[in-house]
Parts: sequence; C-alpha cells; structure tokens
Amino acid sequence: MRAINPWINFNGNAEEAFNFYRSVFGGEFSKIVRLKDLASEEFQIPAEDADKIMQIALPIGKKNVLIANDVPSFLGTVNENENRSKIMVSTESREEADQIFNGLSAGGDVEGPIGDTPWGTYAGMFRDKYGIEWIVEFDGE
Repeated sequence: MRAINPWINFNGNAEEAFNFYRSVFGGEFSKIVRLKDLASEEFQIPAEDADKIMQIALPIGKKNVLIANDVPSFLGTVNENENRSKIMVSTESREEADQIFNGLSAGGDVEGPIGDTPWGTYAGMFRDKYGIEWIVEFDGE
C-alpha cells in the first residue's frame, strides 16, 4: 500500500479552503479537477456545479496528501457538524485495490462500486459496517 490520506467534503468552498491550507503548509496542488472537466453527454453537469471541485490534492511532506471535493448540488448540502471526511487508501495495483475494497466494504454500504473512473483512476467508495467512509484508489502513476 502506498498511502492513506484524509479526504474532506466541502459545500462549494474547497478551493478557498485549500488555498488557505496551501498558505499554511506550502507546496503546490498536485491535482485540480473541476466537475465541468468530467462533463459528457452521459454525465451532464448543472451550470451551478460546473466550477466546483471534483478533486483537489495538496501534498504535505514526503508521503501525505490532503484531498477534497465540493459536494455537487444534486447530492445536497453536507452537514458541517457531522463527519465530512473520508479515508482514502492509495494502492499499488488494481488487485490490491480490489482486495482492500472488498475486505473493508464487507457488511457495509457501497456508494460507488470499484471500477474505472472518468478522471482516469480505478476507484470505489463505501461506508464500512461501522459507518466510516472510505475511498480506495489505484492511480497507476
């Protein structure tokens, strides 16, 4: 396994928050993907969500990455007093991703089945049987 990193959900201000975090931690964003970057005939993005962040990543130190997204309006607003974060497991292979995804999601609720993503990774998302939210991803890089 390469790393485990925190993933935070925001209500439309992920970019603002991450500019603040970057001012504190330093460094440069390693990834910024906006919802409009994923738009296609099959995956329409409402205008109010187009510039929202699908994924933003800020490396911190040698092995840690702080990651976030804005929750699209069609999914509703996240309660800022509840758990707004996920644990992201970055794996070294698809096989390892499948093993970890299948193991940790057993008895839980799969929110996004593991598979190829529109942004070029192999990933899945679930809430485990204890209510903890996870993303398992193989980036191939």
